Amino acid sequence: MYEQVSHSLLNQILDEIKPEIRKRNLLRFYTRLGANFYAIHSLFIHLYGDREDFLQQMVKLVEVLAMRYIERSEELEALDIERELNHNWFLDQKWVAMAFYAEGFAGDLKGVRNKCGYLSELGINMLHIMPMMKCPPGASDGGYAISDFRDIDERYGSIDDLHDLAENLRKRDMLLTLDVVVNHTSDQHDWAMRAKQGEKKFQDFYYCFPDRDVPDMFEETLPEVFPETSPGNFVWNEESQRWVMSVFNDYQWDLNYSNPTVFIEMIDIILFWANRGADVIRLDAVAFLWKKIGTTSQNEREAHLILQLMKDCCQVTAPGVVFIAEAIVTPTEIIKYFGEDAVIAKECEIAYNATLMALLWDSVATKNTKLLTQGIKNLPTKLNRATWLNYIRCHDDIGLGFDDRDIVASGYQPATHRKFLLDYFTGNYDNSIARGVPFGHNLKTGDARISGSLASLVGLESALKIGDQKMINDAIKMITLLHGMILSFGGIPLLYYGDEIGTLNDDSYLLDESKASDTRWIHRPRIDWERAELRYHNGSVENRIFTALQKLIAVRKTIHAFADFNNRELVEVDNDHLFVFIRNHPEHQREEVLVVANFDANPQHLNLLALRKRGQLSFMQLRDLVTGDSPAIFKDDLVVPPYSFYWLSDLHTSAAF
Repeated sequence: MYEQVSHSLLNQILDEIKPEIRKRNLLRFYTRLGANFYAIHSLFIHLYGDREDFLQQMVKLVEVLAMRYIERSEELEALDIERELNHNWFLDQKWVAMAFYAEGFAGDLKGVRNKCGYLSELGINMLHIMPMMKCPPGASDGGYAISDFRDIDERYGSIDDLHDLAENLRKRDMLLTLDVVVNHTSDQHDWAMRAKQGEKKFQDFYYCFPDRDVPDMFEETLPEVFPETSPGNFVWNEESQRWVMSVFNDYQWDLNYSNPTVFIEMIDIILFWANRGADVIRLDAVAFLWKKIGTTSQNEREAHLILQLMKDCCQVTAPGVVFIAEAIVTPTEIIKYFGEDAVIAKECEIAYNATLMALLWDSVATKNTKLLTQGIKNLPTKLNRATWLNYIRCHDDIGLGFDDRDIVASGYQPATHRKFLLDYFTGNYDNSIARGVPFGHNLKTGDARISGSLASLVGLESALKIGDQKMINDAIKMITLLHGMILSFGGIPLLYYGDEIGTLNDDSYLLDESKASDTRWIHRPRIDWERAELRYHNGSVENRIFTALQKLIAVRKTIHAFADFNNRELVEVDNDHLFVFIRNHPEHQREEVLVVANFDANPQHLNLLALRKRGQLSFMQLRDLVTGDSPAIFKDDLVVPPYSFYWLSDLHTSAAF
């Protein structure tokens, strides 16, 4: 396509948009629209160019972008301009995030505002509040079955409460992350209700079929997401006499993005929440956006084109907002959700590092780092202006989606090793101290994932139950070690609420009929704030974990090398219990940090002379940036205590950090 074609079309569109938009002085908007329109037009024509109403749909899209720009506040527009000037702002090491349910963390949005001091005390400056939009009562997939995309569920408060919270966060230099569920709606959403009533316009918002012919063709290759509770990928709707695609749960209907009206509605919703104060938008289930017969309907090229189009549209109206891709897929696939541009993110600036998460849990169980090192070695290099979201726990289950080739290269047999991990973390392996529970058990394949709180999975629950002080100490060390890894690996560390005080499994979900069949609720706790006060009691479990993480976060923020500029070098060593990598900073040449972690129950050693000979260690005298002390060295061997780690730098330069 010639660029002048898109420019000519833009002029035509601007002549046809609503008079109330044309009459406004929107110089900055038109500048951004002009800069991005060639890409927007190219993507839109690729996805929807064969439609007779293509021009009308393009006009509608531009009108939506303009109206949301007009609605955007002066304060948010100023943030847009600031972030356009400092376009690497989200790569800074100062950002540390926490994810939580508003209800479980503090009751509602007003409660969250009242607990901002607690988050600041820990060092958190990026809040990810799990989905709060209106959902039907009862089963709602933890808030991911939306019945109204433009309102807050009354359990959490109101739009005004969110506005007050967002303003408060900006004053504290804290970021707000909100979810937009882009793949599906609740079957109680107005669109779905009207589809049930037979309105073709809204049936076209979904994948609706009068018989099983097309659904059966899809089912030949579609995997099952929740085989236990929601087998298959289609549900029969009696009212409309239609089979409707429902990949996740039968009450979640998949949106049909081959319909441009769906895309325009969803970009409007994304910008609606950007204008409510979201700095970061988490786009849920992006791997599933495009459905195609004969495939798994995951990671399709058109799904990436949709995300590129969403990003280009957001760049026009709210360029200060960044996207998180929620795509728990293989490393070779997840890397594509940054975009396949050579330099900058064209889709989502941030993506979950599910690979690191799963590999860390493997090292917890095996007490070695063979698979961790192998997996990270094969983690593709991301784009320069993109970053990972590194986490240990989240609201979801822990999957074991390692690459079979990496498992074999580490000396394991894939099926046997996955069964060992599942047995270990669910307490079914000899001498296992983990207390997780299985999730999503597939009776056909035997596969399952793992639910459980961080503290219970590393053995703190078992240790407290029998009062074994050494086990308690080891569990706290492991919690600290895992956080030390996500805080230093490269990206934005994401803590999960309750982990900072050692919250254990919560079995109360079993008493709620709408939750009892979903074991993930075992690690979606309601914070006990009386227990949280124990963080001030020296020697308590809560105090030891909270103060350890508080210190790590504070130190991280002073280390320029922990900013994310693809500045991590994996160091392969001859000790399988150690995980070692180097961080540096392109603008702070003298600042280099050697990260060394021991996942074993026994002290381990690292030969420093070998690193120096390979040119991977330039400084002679070491200082641990966390404690300020020099580590124990015997001859040329660094001694690393059990379940411990170091952030090491040069003794003479680290004082300036």
